Amino acid sequence: MKKTTAPDGGAVPAPPADGVIPGAGPTGRPTGQPQGRPTEWPTAWAAARSGERPHGHLVDGSGGDRRQAERGGGLPDRPHEQGTGQPSAERATLRLREARAPGRTEEPPRYAPEWLELREGADAAARARDLLDPLRIRLANLPRRADGLVVHDLGCGTGSMGRWLAPLLDGAQHWVLHDRDPYLLHFAAVASPRSAADGSGVTVETRRGDLARLTPDALVGASLVTASALLDVLTPQEVAGLAAACAGAGCAALLTLSVAGRVEVTPEHPLDAEIAEAFNDHQRRTGLLGPDAVTAAADAFAEHGATVLAHPSPWHLGPDESALTAPWLRGWVGAAVEQRPELREPAARYLDERLAACAAGRLRVVVHHTDLLVLCRPTGGDS
Repeated sequence: MKKTTAPDGGAVPAPPADGVIPGAGPTGRPTGQPQGRPTEWPTAWAAARSGERPHGHLVDGSGGDRRQAERGGGLPDRPHEQGTGQPSAERATLRLREARAPGRTEEPPRYAPEWLELREGADAAARARDLLDPLRIRLANLPRRADGLVVHDLGCGTGSMGRWLAPLLDGAQHWVLHDRDPYLLHFAAVASPRSAADGSGVTVETRRGDLARLTPDALVGASLVTASALLDVLTPQEVAGLAAACAGAGCAALLTLSVAGRVEVTPEHPLDAEIAEAFNDHQRRTGLLGPDAVTAAADAFAEHGATVLAHPSPWHLGPDESALTAPWLRGWVGAAVEQRPELREPAARYLDERLAACAAGRLRVVVHHTDLLVLCRPTGGDS
């Protein structure tokens, strides 16, 4: 058994042998307020950060579990491992195809948990709550299941989507957390909520695998699929596969915080538009959808007869969010320069000016995102 050891807090306990653990997150959080760092994070965070990891650049206002390198961010080193076998709080993925090519054994890239932690409050405040009522109606009309709602969280990262959504939904829930990174999976499981809005129980299991190779049978029995800041780091083929898998399961999908390709920075600067355009081009590198993801996803789901509802979900970053704004700015400008090296010198001056304004509390940024609620045609089965 591979064990992740916390430098100060000791070993994070492994789950029961069946791979399912009760949610370990906080209870009693008011559902009308954005959620910040869970109270269990000191122990889970220590486990996730075991070993040294360089921080590198943090990139843009979108997240996900994949392809940080392609988006300009530095990749952390692999945490120290002991023994062999599966990491604690992880169960082998049975319904995802193998992510790596035959003969390749290296670990996949991981998204820096520091960035995911930093953005969690802004994400929670931005997500479109107007989509929750139609989602609740859909879920209430599903056939009752003994184990309650089954929710698959794709590219779960540190589990912020579950921490936000599970306490907003009534009824027992079983969350299936998907990610390529075993340490993010461990973290998400340990810091997951333990109760729904009405006090019903929430349980969690983890599945490690590559979302690019999601197969339809992975979602059999799903009531809901969720993802946060994921669509823009997928290719058109991967989004088509996701749409086909959800349609095959006949489940709803709540896909939040996809970048929309628009940023408003106040006060204005002559270089704003060029930086934004270069950044958007950078997001499309290597065939990723970037700011075209929302349109592509809506079209892909519509081809399967699904109803798609879209709602804006912008970050509003003011003086109180400077701890997030500053690294976002560095990543935004850094990706633009990587895309257009000729911008290096003017962008360096631009960044210095913007960071100074941020530190002085004079900068405001709106990073536009879009949330999608997808209501696939029910299949008439368990879902």
